[in-house]
Amino acid sequence: MISRYPTKKIFVGNVAIGEDSPISVQSMTFSKTANIGETVKQINRLHFAGADIVRVAVPEMEDALALEEIRKQTTIPLIADIHFNYKLALISSQFVDGIRINPGNIGSKERVREVVKACQERNLPIRIGVNAGSLEKEFELRYGATAEGMVASADYNIKFLEDLDFTNIKISLKASDVPRTVEAYRKLRTMNNYPFHLGVTEAGTLFHGTIKSAIGIGTLLLDGIGDTLRVSITGELEEEIKVGRAILKDSGREKHGVNIISCPTCGRLEADLVQAVKIVEERTKNITQPLNLSVMGCVVNAIGEAKHADVAIAFGRGRGLIMVKGEVVANLPEENLVDRFIDEVEKIAFQH
Repeated sequence: MISRYPTKKIFVGNVAIGEDSPISVQSMTFSKTANIGETVKQINRLHFAGADIVRVAVPEMEDALALEEIRKQTTIPLIADIHFNYKLALISSQFVDGIRINPGNIGSKERVREVVKACQERNLPIRIGVNAGSLEKEFELRYGATAEGMVASADYNIKFLEDLDFTNIKISLKASDVPRTVEAYRKLRTMNNYPFHLGVTEAGTLFHGTIKSAIGIGTLLLDGIGDTLRVSITGELEEEIKVGRAILKDSGREKHGVNIISCPTCGRLEADLVQAVKIVEERTKNITQPLNLSVMGCVVNAIGEAKHADVAIAFGRGRGLIMVKGEVVANLPEENLVDRFIDEVEKIAFQH
């Protein structure tokens, strides 16, 4: 795996982003922020699901004003998402841990300057959030909604903030498709050392959003690019966190929880593998210890995979083996295998 690109470290509340910090996972509430009760409920849902940072939309004055009470009722770092009205950023900055602005719609340089001043006074980072669908007119006319246009917009706005002596910055370059997103991040990565927030925007439903995000974010992570991320899904809040964590784990960027290795269904199966894996997933979902678990349905690959797993089941005809660190510890009837497997997993997981 390529080493992670070295970036400047910034803080969103108590969450470090960049340098050697863990790659954080973010999400966003979908309630009207002015609905304080519902917004707090959604923030807490995300917190318990494993989010590191939560973003809230602030399109109206009532939303900005609601942040004072929301802040009192929550502990997770909050980011205010601002479009069009810079005054909302000025108010929000009193109650949040970071500001996200889209340079394509925030307005004049004077307005950006006011936002920078408010963030400087409170040591808040600004995310320059460039979206392919809302570039400034000058870049859209020159480049179109391309990766080149996104990079040009980001570079221009980075330099503008730097000219104001502001470097508490992170950057996102999002398009609704994977190729433009990946191209933009790769192009800009060599031009500065600010931390990058990864995501494929407007990615769609759980199925399509998961696929696009896994390809796009996963590709960049394997390139060594990325310091924080959001998986964009039209659906339940917790799914964004679940998919984001899975992308980090399966790209090798996060060592957390179990990695389940199971064979595809085929005519060689000697057991109800689908049900066995389902039970294993459910009974190990709260284990945080990084473990490789192998659940294999026939002898073709089972023993080979089991040798490299922390704990493994190798199903046979009516019976099977339990292996720990490559050593056989039990030969049992099929109906007893999963329970013994879980026992062995828990022994390892909870001895640390």
